[in-house]
Amino acid sequence: MSMSFSYRHLYYFWAVAKEGGLTRAAERLGLSVQTVSTQVRELEQSLGAALLKPAGRGLTLTEAGQAALEVAEQIFVLGETLPERVRDASTAPAVRLAVGISDGLPKLVVQRLLQPIIDTPHLRLLCHEDEFDDLLGDLALHRLDVVLADRPAPPNPNLRVYSHALGSSPMAWFAAPRWAEAAARNFPASLADVPLLLPTDHAAVRIRLDHWLERHGVRAKVAGEFEDSALLATFGAAGMGVFPAAALMSDKLVQRDGLVRVGDCVGVEEAFYAVGTDKKIVHPLVRRLLPQPADATG
Repeated sequence: MSMSFSYRHLYYFWAVAKEGGLTRAAERLGLSVQTVSTQVRELEQSLGAALLKPAGRGLTLTEAGQAALEVAEQIFVLGETLPERVRDASTAPAVRLAVGISDGLPKLVVQRLLQPIIDTPHLRLLCHEDEFDDLLGDLALHRLDVVLADRPAPPNPNLRVYSHALGSSPMAWFAAPRWAEAAARNFPASLADVPLLLPTDHAAVRIRLDHWLERHGVRAKVAGEFEDSALLATFGAAGMGVFPAAALMSDKLVQRDGLVRVGDCVGVEEAFYAVGTDKKIVHPLVRRLLPQPADATG
């Protein structure tokens, strides 16, 4: 059976549908808007139906477009497996997992979240760090298998993704010995008397930390703000200031970095999520990252 459209036509339509507009799709694909528009128009002509229609400043799917997207999803999910299957057929077997790490997620937590799959035989783990929205775009285009983040994916009719809670951790304050005694004395009011290091607002927990400081009447002396949580901990360990971190990493921070846990940030928790595509074929390693339901009884 011959087809008057190509794999490329369908892929460009798929990218436009996921991005919600020609401009964003063209930017992600590294092509001109005219090129992408022409390919999508040729696909519509081949199928004999309009697939997209204007919606505000962007585009949305027609009923025919929704049907085409559902088929495209299945095609590209299978297509993504082709290079891996060819490699596996010619080399030693490998199990590949491409993980997006949101820049707001504490890096000290990432290894713990991935622990359920670390011992997988022949594992090939690929980790990519980026801003959350950009990672969701890569996830929708199946460049990633899962995204780990400190927040769920926001509602978006053009991105069929699901968010699953992996757990949470209370927050605590840590300091190098240089600041530990001053920070622990009359805690938490003492935090007004020492330099503080905080995550930027890229981290979902930042606003909760600000509210906690306000509730306790702490007028913070912010000595530094960091998008990268590992960098934040590094400067904290070097004595630049007192900083918050997930309490579940307390043993590592205390034993490895010689830090002191000076007090708990009561009422503030950091949440962790796995965000994946809404598709029929779920990567088996992604499944293992998610909390397992209790066995049914009775």
